[in-house]
Amino acid sequence: MSATEAPSAPRPKDRPEPERRPAGLRTLVASVGGQNLSLIAALAVVVVLFGSLNPNFLSWDNIQVIGEAATIAGLLAVVQTVVIICGALDISVGSQAGLASVVSAMVFTSTGSSAPLGIGAALLAGAAVGLLNGAVIIHGRVNPTIATLAGLAAYKGLAQLVSGGRAQGFVLNDPVFVFLSRGKIAGLPTMIWILVLVAAAVHVLLTYTDIGRNIYALGGNDTAARLAGINLNKYLISAYALTGTVAALAGVLLTARTGSGQPVSGSEGLELQSITAAALGGCALKGGKGTIGGTLLAVALLGALQNGLTVQGINSFWQNVAQGLLLVAAVVIQQRRNRERAIGLPA
Repeated sequence: MSATEAPSAPRPKDRPEPERRPAGLRTLVASVGGQNLSLIAALAVVVVLFGSLNPNFLSWDNIQVIGEAATIAGLLAVVQTVVIICGALDISVGSQAGLASVVSAMVFTSTGSSAPLGIGAALLAGAAVGLLNGAVIIHGRVNPTIATLAGLAAYKGLAQLVSGGRAQGFVLNDPVFVFLSRGKIAGLPTMIWILVLVAAAVHVLLTYTDIGRNIYALGGNDTAARLAGINLNKYLISAYALTGTVAALAGVLLTARTGSGQPVSGSEGLELQSITAAALGGCALKGGKGTIGGTLLAVALLGALQNGLTVQGINSFWQNVAQGLLLVAAVVIQQRRNRERAIGLPA
């Protein structure tokens, strides 16, 4: 050994050898992600369980039913993912969808059955309430949870006021709404294609553009992002505007499925479903982490679980219990993985 070379420190004998995974497994985990693999495994368990209990569960018709039923919640979960990555939250997405549903049906009726005008008015209304949420948070300096909790009540109340608390219009005779609700493209329902296209567009935005990188930076460390010259207010307001627009699209699909504008029925509880799917999909509720792929896997898992419980005739109240437990489990797993200190307990 030369004089310039320092002797290597002896390795403690009691230090455990690091766990080594096989090369193939390491590659698979790195490419798919441990969180996604867990969701795929859970989905496989649900499919095998309910498929063994009821052979019709695995039929192509039922798979399409699951996809259609999960579309509306899936759209909201996709944009909820964007908001959560920003380090915020939107509890009002269900009420926004209900308001847009009423607007689409009422404008459709009042304009002599013009589907384009009804859909366009709903999307504009959704963008407007999304911008309002963002403005209240940014310029009013209100916590996002509180601001959108207020929006949850306000938009629901507004939908009930303009509709008189009743379903509005009838759209099942219109070819555009019929195509949205019951049409198919290449053998798949139109609603599923809409979810796939929106999810793909948001995935590309988050993964391959400077906008997406800035969104992750905003949620990961807003101070560093500000010092880097990122306009945080612009990105947060834009995220809420996107959320409102996609929530309105979900409201239009709700109108198409039910045949009329629904102020509450069909949209109530969607906010919890969207947050649960995003959390299960790996979104860190503190921001800066999450993927659209993980969220879609969680949407599929929740949709399969809900359908399986329904097919087995299990009370829908138990479905709500299961959804709540899944949300708690997702948050607990996140805290354990991030080694976060539990509230009220020593570190």
